[in-house]
Amino acid sequence: MEKQLRLGESHFLQCADVILPWLNPRELASVSQTCKALSFISKSITLHRSLDAARSLENLPIPFLNTVDSKRYADFIYTPFQIPASTSSPPPRQQWGSASNAQISLISDSVSVSLVDGVCGCECERCEEGYCQCLALAADSNEIGNECGFGCGCGPDCPNRLTQKGILVGLKIVRDEKKGWCLYADQLIKKGQFICEYAGELLTTAEARRRQTIYDKLRSTQQSFSSALLVIREHLPSGQACLRINIDATRIGNVARFINHSCDGGNLSTVLLRSSGALLPRLCFFAARDIVAGEELSFSYGDVRLTPEKSTENKLNCCCGSSCCCGTLPCENT
Repeated sequence: MEKQLRLGESHFLQCADVILPWLNPRELASVSQTCKALSFISKSITLHRSLDAARSLENLPIPFLNTVDSKRYADFIYTPFQIPASTSSPPPRQQWGSASNAQISLISDSVSVSLVDGVCGCECERCEEGYCQCLALAADSNEIGNECGFGCGCGPDCPNRLTQKGILVGLKIVRDEKKGWCLYADQLIKKGQFICEYAGELLTTAEARRRQTIYDKLRSTQQSFSSALLVIREHLPSGQACLRINIDATRIGNVARFINHSCDGGNLSTVLLRSSGALLPRLCFFAARDIVAGEELSFSYGDVRLTPEKSTENKLNCCCGSSCCCGTLPCENT
């Protein structure tokens, strides 16, 4: 009888270690109060989550650090690249925090939103300036860069696939009393080094505006709520129109969702990059100057132009602390 009880307890703990990593923080906290065994497993999951926001989907772990309050980590679904908008509500779940190092499943494959059928890239085995047509395109473009992509003959080690290798610099996510979670350098980052791309759900403009209305309402009732919906405008070659790209990292995204605004332009430069065969460009972050370990990463979200009728409508206070801070975060209303 005692042996059967021990066997049953062992099976119970094995099941708990598989199931609990799928729970959100509130569910995990509730389960942890039921018994000592589940409390121990829940604490282990919380620890593993705080050690790597990227769920082993990047080349390096990206930890959360918090000396401000009791929040151990931010709850969101991780994707290293752009994905189609999720139609499920609530969004799909993702395993996170298992001590068994189980393979994390990706929400979607970027190929489904990236490729244009029938488009071919270069035929180089190794791309070099003067020979590679993709590099020639990059040199001719003033506002958008070009990289080799799915339609090219070169492999993943091609030097013109710089931003497709994932995050290769040490980063950490630090809690700030005023700004919430912030992305910091965890090593010296030299000027021009690639940091990360802005990953999340690709939305139509109508869906982006619908979600922004929801986020504004949530922000008015929940002081701690923070959205991460970024709008990018790519000016088309004709000069007569621009392509609007809406990337929402509020529910599903990567660590770029923690990069804050700075009114002085910050220490990051943003570059729109299109891979050969890709329909949409990606917003990529590079170091605008040498960045020392322990320095917060930031960039300008855009200009602020307040009009009298919109001076207080959905206005968000800026806490960047720069000498030229205008006190208001850029958004669609400003």
